[in-house]
Amino acid sequence: MKRCYFLLSWTLLSILLISNDTYAFDIIGLQPLAPNGVFSTFSAESLPKNKSSLEIGAERSRESDFYRFSLKGAYGITDNLEFNLMIPYVYNYSGSIDGLEDISLGFKHRFYDEGKYGPSLAYLINASLSTGHDGLGSNGRIGVGVILSKRVGPFSGHLNIFYEKPGSDKLKDEVSFAGGIEFSASHNFEILGEIFTRKGHFTEKYDQVEARFGYRIKTTDFVYTTIGVGLDIKDRNPEYRVMLSVCLTTSHGKKKIKKIFEEE
Repeated sequence: MKRCYFLLSWTLLSILLISNDTYAFDIIGLQPLAPNGVFSTFSAESLPKNKSSLEIGAERSRESDFYRFSLKGAYGITDNLEFNLMIPYVYNYSGSIDGLEDISLGFKHRFYDEGKYGPSLAYLINASLSTGHDGLGSNGRIGVGVILSKRVGPFSGHLNIFYEKPGSDKLKDEVSFAGGIEFSASHNFEILGEIFTRKGHFTEKYDQVEARFGYRIKTTDFVYTTIGVGLDIKDRNPEYRVMLSVCLTTSHGKKKIKKIFEEE
């Protein structure tokens, strides 16, 4: 397990050293819903059978400047198979472009549950419909990803590797790596951190490396509120972004508190 974390950490560090001067629109693709993920990093966890989640999100990016609003949904087909949907809308990109990005959908299947030492493993098969405004989409795409998750005490770590093939011959294949961590500071409050890096559809090199930080509050048993900020660490765009999302889920349950009584 330590070897897996070391290899991925080394890969991410190597990517940070690669430079490229190409700027292009930040196509978002499929994203996880709270609490089963960290910003763009999926967790291997999934909704129980017949449970569902709906999440609305807003993002403000700077350099390049635009607003993004999103509607995300998830449904548990079985206890380890989940359907995901993402509908993003971009407002005022480059001061004049408004419209939909490609609508994304996918299936996440957890095929190995976490053990005492080993992580849980899942894969995700996804596709995007060619619904995006010119300059905001990829003419549709298909992709596949591998997800690894492990919990150690109050910490949960997730590693993702994704490959995306665009529908347009003019665009290049996309490869992305993401590593996210959650720290459970209390029963209803989590501190989040993520490193996200990507070789996008417009270049042969890794042109996006971003550090993201934030927190998630379990407002009620069925509502999660997530606030975060993303900071560019490779002189690329966007320079920074601010993110807010609210997730409503039917999958909830109160933890049973074990009481210990001592006899006098």
